[in-house]
Amino acid sequence: MAYGHFASVYDRLMEDMPYSDWLAFVEECWRLYGIQPSQVVDLGCGTGTLSLPLAERGYPVTGIDLSADMLAMARRKAESKGLAGITWLEQDMREWELPGKVDAVLSLCDCLNYLTEEDGIAAAFRATWEGLAPGGLFIFDVNTEHRYRIYAEEQPFLLNEEDVAYLWYCDLEEETMTITHDLTIFAQEEKSDRFIRIEETHEQRAYPLDWLRLELLKAGFSRVDLYSDFTWNPVSQETERAFFVAFKGDPARV
Repeated sequence: MAYGHFASVYDRLMEDMPYSDWLAFVEECWRLYGIQPSQVVDLGCGTGTLSLPLAERGYPVTGIDLSADMLAMARRKAESKGLAGITWLEQDMREWELPGKVDAVLSLCDCLNYLTEEDGIAAAFRATWEGLAPGGLFIFDVNTEHRYRIYAEEQPFLLNEEDVAYLWYCDLEEETMTITHDLTIFAQEEKSDRFIRIEETHEQRAYPLDWLRLELLKAGFSRVDLYSDFTWNPVSQETERAFFVAFKGDPARV
């Protein structure tokens, strides 16, 4: 996906997202599963909002994203914080690769929902299994079918603030659980009273959680655990954001 102008306002629109909850979940997950990452891949890193605090905590991080615009923003943010050690790569999550294996891969903020074909999901799982060292952990989250039904019922969504406004419509195709987000954004230009209009269309798909678990096992992961909505509770029909923890190696070790 080419985000274009959207990259320039992405952080402003996403600033209320619970990034601290994602970071807390990941670090607690590493502790519970006995992982001490010496290299972390942030798959679908966007503007680096999770990569940067991980680097600040001392983790060597590689941020991977398909959008050159998002990566350019991430680099600027890293440079402004003096975080020169992060590696940024423009790659497709369905076929990403590094020269060596890593201990931990993350894909958060529902990145995998953007893969709207089943073979794309399977390819991303295989690439991640290949990229992990034995004993490595793959943590990702997805929006569930339940969440997309909520979106469809509650839309449209409106934002009207001094420097940014948007109209956000959702159209859900129930048969495939594919949702189309149509956004019209008005964002104030930096150091100017002018506003620019940005039109964005984003498509996502929710998959049955049991199917995702089976695809992870097919890709080679030996253990797959599911959790609900930033907690260690099991998933249910009311879960809106499901967290997967997939382990490569002997499941008796964790």
